[in-house]
Amino acid sequence: MIDQESLDAIRDGVRGLCADYGDAYWRDIDAQRAFPEAFVNALTEAGWLAAMIPEEYDGSGLGLAEASAILEEVNRCGGNAGFVHGQMYNMFTLLRHGSEEQKKQYLPKIAAGELRLQAMAVTEPTTGTDTTKIKTNAVRRGDKYVINGQKVWISRVQHSDMMILLARTTPLDQVEKKSRGMSIFLVDLHAAIGNGLSVNPIGNMVNHETNELFFDDLEIPAENLIGEEGMGFKYILDGLNAERTLIAAECIGDGRWFVDRATAYANERRVFDRPIGQNQGVSFPIAESHIEVEAADLMRWRACEEYDAGKPAGASANMAKYLAAKASWEAANACLQTHGGFGFAHEYDIERKFRETRLYQVAPISTNLILSYVAEHLLGMPRSF
Repeated sequence: MIDQESLDAIRDGVRGLCADYGDAYWRDIDAQRAFPEAFVNALTEAGWLAAMIPEEYDGSGLGLAEASAILEEVNRCGGNAGFVHGQMYNMFTLLRHGSEEQKKQYLPKIAAGELRLQAMAVTEPTTGTDTTKIKTNAVRRGDKYVINGQKVWISRVQHSDMMILLARTTPLDQVEKKSRGMSIFLVDLHAAIGNGLSVNPIGNMVNHETNELFFDDLEIPAENLIGEEGMGFKYILDGLNAERTLIAAECIGDGRWFVDRATAYANERRVFDRPIGQNQGVSFPIAESHIEVEAADLMRWRACEEYDAGKPAGASANMAKYLAAKASWEAANACLQTHGGFGFAHEYDIERKFRETRLYQVAPISTNLILSYVAEHLLGMPRSF
């Protein structure tokens, strides 16, 4: 059962921290295409990014529900949790499937902010979401694995110390089931970059630090294998349900930001001697956005409850992400339309948030893939791919 009183206390704490990083801060970060180092450090030092690390590893021992409230509040305050969310969901793979030695070595340092585990390398240029067809391979040679291949759309590599990597350890044509034969590794980025790993930044419409990676005989210690060799795809899926739920929370934060801004402007802006919010053509889209955000919020809590209870959360996590991303995008459109020309001005911050929330129709999983999942796994229709 979700404790709303505890969640309110978390929201208050995050809101207090975010007050020191207002619109002007995020506007400047966006204009410079910079990384919000000061904000990330403050959030880390306050312990918010260690929320889901168990207390035995120096974390707060909280659940996905509490973590989702943290990221939601960052976005609702006008920030962008995309700079920090990887630290939360990438950690799941290590926490759930790493050895005790690995957890003791890395988790306390992640909790303290000494290490950042912000990056996860799964997607490849030629396979996209068809993950079982990945070509990046890892070959065991003595006490090391040698990595060759390519990844794309890999975020926050420049501001992370470690990276989760999915690679094939058994060729696809040699496995009985296509989801087998892939393994998960921890990569020390400081040791790897320039020594078998090349990083090529990709400019994009959002201030979202993302890259193309090239692996050329990169050697990593065999002890950096997480869990059992060949079971990496299953391990990744565990973390993806948390990722989608946390992304849904960010979208809900965005949606509420857009609704709040649109409502305030509709009440204060006067045209023809009356507030524009008196016109149903203005008020109805805002009201509809509010309803959709609230509905998405309910599915987010269901996904959190299932995940924290150890129940299968795939369906709820996917539906929460779909509903929240759709709701935030509709709210963004309503907010921009309400502000008219001013919505395009940098100083109102709407165009920045507009671009940021549009990303979630595509990443980390597209709306079409979610619809395919629901059609097949919930409705029993034939697999479409």
